[in-house]
Amino acid sequence: MRYILILSALVLFFTSCKKDKYTTAPQISFKDMKPDAWIRGTISGGNLPVLTISVTDAEGDLGLSGKDTSFLYLTNLRTNRFDSLRLPDISLAVKRNFQADIIISLGTILSVPNGAVKDTIYYDVYLKDFAKNKSNVLRTGKPIYYFP
Repeated sequence: MRYILILSALVLFFTSCKKDKYTTAPQISFKDMKPDAWIRGTISGGNLPVLTISVTDAEGDLGLSGKDTSFLYLTNLRTNRFDSLRLPDISLAVKRNFQADIIISLGTILSVPNGAVKDTIYYDVYLKDFAKNKSNVLRTGKPIYYFP
């Protein structure tokens, strides 16, 4: 009887401590940023940094619908420039326990002050779903090395 009680307590403890991968608020994680260097004036040369993040959401209420839109928010920590990007229509792929990668070209939001010197640029990123649930805020794991 004593062993059954201890075993039951251990099972309850481990199941209650298990972190669910899919939550009501979206969860995002950093995957990659390529290339890791940007030289001023190379925007048209295809050398734009691209950020890839992974997103999970229990309800899958993301993207663009006829009624609502969810947004991705980015802050350039070098310039403190804040920007939001509307997610595209992903209604055909959305389902409960949604998981996907989001790839963001930073060309339109990559900004540095005029006369800047060599520096590193990091971003803070978060996501809001249709219900306005805010995801965790992540800081990009790799910087963009900027060369004027």
